[in-house]
Amino acid sequence: MRFLSNGQQSSFVSPSLVRTLTLGATLLASASAFAQVPPPAVNARSWVLVDATANQVLASGNADERVEPASLTKLMTAYLTFEALQTKKISMEQIVTPSEAVRRVKTDESRMFIEANKPVSVHDLVYGMIIQSGNDAAIALAELVGGSESNFVNMMNAEAQKLGMAHTHFADVNGMPDPNHYTTAGDLATLSARLIRDYPEYYSIFSVKEFKYNNIKQPNRNRLLWIDPTVDGLKTGHTQAAGYCLIASAKRPMAGGGDRRLVSVMMGEQKEHDRVQDSLKMLNYGYSAYDTTRIYGANQAVATPRVYKGAEDSVKVGVKKDQFVTLPKGAADKAKPQIEITSPLIAPLADGQQVGTAKFVGADGKVLAQFPLVALQAVPQAGIVGRVWDSLMLMFNKKK
Repeated sequence: MRFLSNGQQSSFVSPSLVRTLTLGATLLASASAFAQVPPPAVNARSWVLVDATANQVLASGNADERVEPASLTKLMTAYLTFEALQTKKISMEQIVTPSEAVRRVKTDESRMFIEANKPVSVHDLVYGMIIQSGNDAAIALAELVGGSESNFVNMMNAEAQKLGMAHTHFADVNGMPDPNHYTTAGDLATLSARLIRDYPEYYSIFSVKEFKYNNIKQPNRNRLLWIDPTVDGLKTGHTQAAGYCLIASAKRPMAGGGDRRLVSVMMGEQKEHDRVQDSLKMLNYGYSAYDTTRIYGANQAVATPRVYKGAEDSVKVGVKKDQFVTLPKGAADKAKPQIEITSPLIAPLADGQQVGTAKFVGADGKVLAQFPLVALQAVPQAGIVGRVWDSLMLMFNKKK
């Protein structure tokens, strides 16, 4: 462990250690991949840096400490709204008539200035909630998607559990202070990475710098959008109790082609300026101290093992999605992939069925990352003659 200059504890793990963490239902192989260079000191009460491309937590400080999410709550409101859009439950062109509930939004709160009983499109509500951080827009969308605010809050909590956000509980749709409304930096990193991954068609909204509604133009509160052209999201938050919060995401070119995405979560900053500078420092650290390597490409055959009792004598095995690992700069040059295939493989095999394990092993023999190898094609059973013959072959090989 390392202690920051402000007395907070930071998770800076020795490269000799191996740890795994979960990002929702996805395994994070945060193996002996920790850089020799420690992360920069920040003023945030809790924070996390995630490589969203490789699904790895690179560094963190007090990541599981309970905090108030403030307007970062709207990321979950957006997540469920995007799900409703993707499944065609609602549409961007749909016209909504906000209820009297939007009048609850006080003049000193973030709002997009919609009016009760005055029609507005879902498109404008989504943009108003994300760019202008409109509490009134969040209420209107919650009523549309959930039928009522209270039911939508139940949906938020159910989705949080589904995503693996074990330390989170929502009490409203926009982040107003409440004893039963809390989360952690780690859980918000989980939500952010899943939002980016699950709804790429809507994620670009977070990069829009300003939005005009009701003749009122408001800028996106994420100042990093103007400072760093590689930053394209996500969300700011602030209340007196929560402090200044910022989840920032950047996408920069990766060695070997493609792009690499990092997500930084800063919670409980005392100054607005600090959340901006600390986020930028952490993103730059992640890109300078680590490299991301594509180990195997999607549907790339890495082996063709023998299959017994099958209509085919062999099967191509690999991964269905690109597999990445993030390591300290230069470490990947000394590491190599290894594969272990289940033996014997006996048909029938389903397309996508796990048939082995792939590992990325460092020069010292330690496993830096591992993930399942699957059949890239289905192999049905052979006829009776083929099955009997292969049964005899298996018995013969076993005796040998």
